[in-house]
Amino acid sequence: MISIKQLRYALTVEETLHFKHAAENCNISQSALSTALNELEKQLGLKIFERDNRKVQVTPIGQRVLLQARSIILQVDDLEHFADIQKLPFSYPLDVGMIPTIAPYLLPKLLPVLNKKYPLARLNIVENQSHQLVERVRSGELDAAVLALPFPFKGLLSLPFWEEDFYWIAPKGEQYTDQQEISSNELNYCNLLLLEEGHCLKDHILDACKMTDQHTSRSFSATSLNTLIQMVLGNLGTTLIPDMAIEQLTSQHDSLSVVHLQEPGPHRQLAFIVRPNFTRLSSIEALIDMAKQALMKA
Repeated sequence: MISIKQLRYALTVEETLHFKHAAENCNISQSALSTALNELEKQLGLKIFERDNRKVQVTPIGQRVLLQARSIILQVDDLEHFADIQKLPFSYPLDVGMIPTIAPYLLPKLLPVLNKKYPLARLNIVENQSHQLVERVRSGELDAAVLALPFPFKGLLSLPFWEEDFYWIAPKGEQYTDQQEISSNELNYCNLLLLEEGHCLKDHILDACKMTDQHTSRSFSATSLNTLIQMVLGNLGTTLIPDMAIEQLTSQHDSLSVVHLQEPGPHRQLAFIVRPNFTRLSSIEALIDMAKQALMKA
């Protein structure tokens, strides 16, 4: 079979019209060059070069062969360049899932960094609960998902990138709001409001506080952190939220107190979940770097 290497050798001989110089340019011995070109001519069944001890000439049919060879080499070079481009981050649109307790608080920090560094990047965000995102990543509907761990994701690969703690939110003036820290024992007396079943943040909070559902308000639950904050503002109880959501949810409400949960942390870990054979890890790695940068700055 004719090789690309043989064609490159032949084009170098055409350029130099000298076997020794061509061999030097190709970083091989002159005998290896001659052997490769003899094999090429044998495979083609025609003579490309006329050569003696003094000079090398391209035969008329050899000129046509080398013209075709040059076209082939250009196409191969274009293919290699195309392959290199595809290895760059965001060569293709990326479909990423995020859970509702991450997306509204990570994206405002992440997207400005992404738009500045990769202005042509296309990032399609799907917001859903963890178990649904895991299944969609596993089936290939999504390229990746951002989850809060721990959460089961059997068969997938996790790429952790951030850790954070929980903070207790309550109306100012209530018991414990003058403290810097609040323990899980003290939370038993605080009418704790949490998200409804199906949101992994509820499980993470209960786990961090070593609580069960019996310690939380049975009268009220919510589907978003923003709704929980509104319920706290309405004096319906108190709640816990992750660190990344504090500024967005509480900065406009001077009547709220923010107290760190005094339990061993980090209370949750953020990670990208991908298939083990995912071919565009460079895009995910770039997102991880930018997410870290954005969160550290915030």
